[in-house]
Amino acid sequence: MLLFLRRTTASLRPARLLSTLPAVISPPENPISDVTKPLTKPQLKTLVLSQYHQGKFSNLLQNVVSSPSVLLTAAHNLIHDGPNPPEPPTMDSISTNFFSISDMSDELTKNRFKFESCFIKLANKGEPVSLVLPNLKLKVLIESIRMVLEVIYDDRFATFSYGGRVGMGRHTAIRYLKTTVENPSWWFTVSFNNNKQFGSENLDKLRSILEHKIKDEMLIEIIKRLIVSNVARIELGGGYLGKGFPQECGLNSILMNIYLNVFDQKLQELRLLINKENLESRLETGNDDHVFYKPLKVYAVRYLDEILVITSGSKGLTVKLKNLVVQFLEKNLVLEVDREITVIHSAVSEEISFLGMDIRAVTPSVLHPPMSEKAIRARKKYLRQKEVRLQELKNRRETNRKKLAMKIFSHVYKKLKTSNGFKLDFEIEKEVREIFESWGRETVDEFMESVEERAAWYRKLSGGDFLSLKRIRDQLPLDLVESYDKFQEKVDKYLNPMKARKELEERKIKLEEEEDKKYTEGTVKDLTKLCIKVDAPEQLVRKAVRLAGFTNNMGRPRPISSLMVLEDVDIIKWHTGVGKRWLDYFCCCHNFKIVKTVVNYHMRFSCILTLAEKHESTKREAIKHYTKDLRVFDVNGNEELFFPSEREIRMMGDKNLVDPKPVDGALTMMLTRLATDEDLYRCGAHFCQRFDTIVYRIRLLHKDLSMSDEKSWVLGMGVIPGVFDRKCVPLCPDHISQLYIGALTLQDVDFSSLLDV
Repeated sequence: MLLFLRRTTASLRPARLLSTLPAVISPPENPISDVTKPLTKPQLKTLVLSQYHQGKFSNLLQNVVSSPSVLLTAAHNLIHDGPNPPEPPTMDSISTNFFSISDMSDELTKNRFKFESCFIKLANKGEPVSLVLPNLKLKVLIESIRMVLEVIYDDRFATFSYGGRVGMGRHTAIRYLKTTVENPSWWFTVSFNNNKQFGSENLDKLRSILEHKIKDEMLIEIIKRLIVSNVARIELGGGYLGKGFPQECGLNSILMNIYLNVFDQKLQELRLLINKENLESRLETGNDDHVFYKPLKVYAVRYLDEILVITSGSKGLTVKLKNLVVQFLEKNLVLEVDREITVIHSAVSEEISFLGMDIRAVTPSVLHPPMSEKAIRARKKYLRQKEVRLQELKNRRETNRKKLAMKIFSHVYKKLKTSNGFKLDFEIEKEVREIFESWGRETVDEFMESVEERAAWYRKLSGGDFLSLKRIRDQLPLDLVESYDKFQEKVDKYLNPMKARKELEERKIKLEEEEDKKYTEGTVKDLTKLCIKVDAPEQLVRKAVRLAGFTNNMGRPRPISSLMVLEDVDIIKWHTGVGKRWLDYFCCCHNFKIVKTVVNYHMRFSCILTLAEKHESTKREAIKHYTKDLRVFDVNGNEELFFPSEREIRMMGDKNLVDPKPVDGALTMMLTRLATDEDLYRCGAHFCQRFDTIVYRIRLLHKDLSMSDEKSWVLGMGVIPGVFDRKCVPLCPDHISQLYIGALTLQDVDFSSLLDV
């Protein structure tokens, strides 16, 4: 069956929109020596700071954003580095295959950039336009603006502002909660009304915030036009920010942080004021005689539009703080706060959801529980087995040493007997001395550990010796008497059984005291300290696994029939992408073992059952062919392993501080291969110049299940917009593989390459 494809185009093209601002052109103050090469971060920062005059940045669009080297750097930032990355495109290759960077630079400098030709509109049949997506040329402009804004504002953001920043992702925010927050009493999250986009008042407020540091009307007008045209669609409370969904623009995160930075500064002032008042009241009352002092503190964490505020004070103080926060957001920033959801919860008795994880205040013993009796018995058994193995190893070593020593002495004796001596080309005296010294130390250490042997030798060397009599000592030379006394001192020092027993008793008492001290400290901490416990939402994870088809109603693995149209390796890669995203996202949780079980058992055997049903075989035959590690072979016969092995999953833990993409997009999207006789298309990934592509159709699983975003689907998890369902995109083998395993998202695809069947 042959399919005929056509490019997706906008149904209605609006009239050309040109800016009414005067094109004031000024020469760049810090020209770049070589505009054909991308800039490094220090070079970009130097170029941006060169536009700083009288407290503001001016002429950023003409001298920085429109610079060919900055546009080339933005193009390189859009390229995803895979396992076998090709050479980065040059300015000439981009101009030849995609668009001219020099012409784009001139258009921006002269304020002649045509926005209406740089985005596409997607909508379902019979429905109004639902999405406005930028093409590759507009994405480069958006990325260059983002880089410039990052240089200007990143150092000005608050320390508790996470998301959209380098090294300040989800796991960094969770680490801050687990390591810094102590003794939380009350907390609340700020929730905004869903599907509420930026209005005219929000745009005016954002414009005034930008004008506080930027004196460039052309740049601010471009940002405003991107927001008005819904290319940079800012929607608080939508639940799609930072998840790799295609409707998220590259400017959303930085603009969100800039807009809410005013709130961050106000909250920081409130925190400092509360801490200062608490310190002054403590000094006035003079309550320094308390054994356990719990200072009143206010903590805050913000990840894009998700805000969490924690207090260690009274409920009245928390209520007052919440009212101030809500009032500031509604009046000063013109945002609609959902007051029904923005409520105060007890940190001890109630869990709160933040960043898709459940957070609760617990005692330290919950995070680090003592060993159970069964674990203690198992550990003792292991230590006994370890001692037996060490003793066997020591016995074998001693036997080998005796054999080696006898060989050395017999060889030396024969050489000395048959000749006057022998010479070597190299000296081994030092090495031999070190070997014998180590053997001697080990033998002495082993002897000193036995109190019985020390007591026996002590009796032999110290009892019934006539040299201890005074009349005998007077008749002997003084040197002999002194040597004997020194020898007796050494015997008493090292072989006296009373001292040896005393040392062992002291060591035992010291160990008992350390255990008692450790138990006392743990008990005191449990009574006086509270920590943050972060858990993965077990019920939501199991619900998502069931709705996606990995398990049946009984919670057992089942095959996914919709995946049987894929190749075997693509089925394995799809399961790998979902599993790895879940493992990377929840690796910082205390109950990470539950997520490991879901991936290691449910998803692994769901993949095996899907492969078995596709080939009409049994599960046993599929395991025999693919093994439990799901091994496959490429065209050359080389073995490939995509799904993490059971050992790798067991060894995973909270080690990497990254900002992983959630599983939302990978869980609900599948790409099926199409057969067509059309000419080859260029790969749809950013700036990929390969033509050995295959057309894939995007299928959204939640559309097949007839589920809505809020009611039937998992709470807190987003879905890809329905307008992408049944769309087609050409991809090369490398990028389709990365898209399946979760390394790429639809954000990394040029939307102008979408095809309609």
